[in-house]
Amino acid sequence: MSLRLGDIAPNFTAQTSIGEIDFYQYLGDSWGILFSHPADYTPVCTTELGKTAALKDEFEKRKVKVLALSVDPVDKHLGWISDINETQNCSVDFPIIADENRKVSELYDFIHPNASATATVRSLVIIGPDKAVKLIITYPASTGRNFVEVLRVIDSLQLTANYSVATPANWKHGENVIVVPSVSTEDAIKKFPKGVEIVKPYLRYTPQPDLD
Repeated sequence: MSLRLGDIAPNFTAQTSIGEIDFYQYLGDSWGILFSHPADYTPVCTTELGKTAALKDEFEKRKVKVLALSVDPVDKHLGWISDINETQNCSVDFPIIADENRKVSELYDFIHPNASATATVRSLVIIGPDKAVKLIITYPASTGRNFVEVLRVIDSLQLTANYSVATPANWKHGENVIVVPSVSTEDAIKKFPKGVEIVKPYLRYTPQPDLD
């Protein structure tokens, strides 16, 4: 299947490095990140999983649960985790799916035949508490993900979900945000007591609403 933004993320059960999980039960009412890796014991993936482990507090602060996937079996995952912890000075405690039969990879469209007929591409999917797909990023196997950008996107998505705002180009946490078009200027002035800057009727800024 081809997964698109707004689709309901498919549920699945799978063996992982921490035992069998049901994806929906694992997520609960949290946000989720599911990200794929071409194989175990690959250098770029080693740095990515290490960075994910190092950002544990940042993900927890945002109520985000992470889940990785590789097409190798659990025993290889466990050995690889040992290497990751050693080389990246971290502790990987989130599950890594052992997707040997490619079931989850096919559900989430992680296999791109023109890139590789057997290995997954480097995809990352962000899933909301409503189980809808909020973001899909796909990199080639040679390019490591930017986790500063992943955190920035989560912050933006959560602001949109909670406050009816969008974020402008190159936005960073703490900067002004944009009032979404579905909110009238009259309602925006009531909704955002910190003030609304009207540049154009369709372009209205307000300070980030979840900051004191």
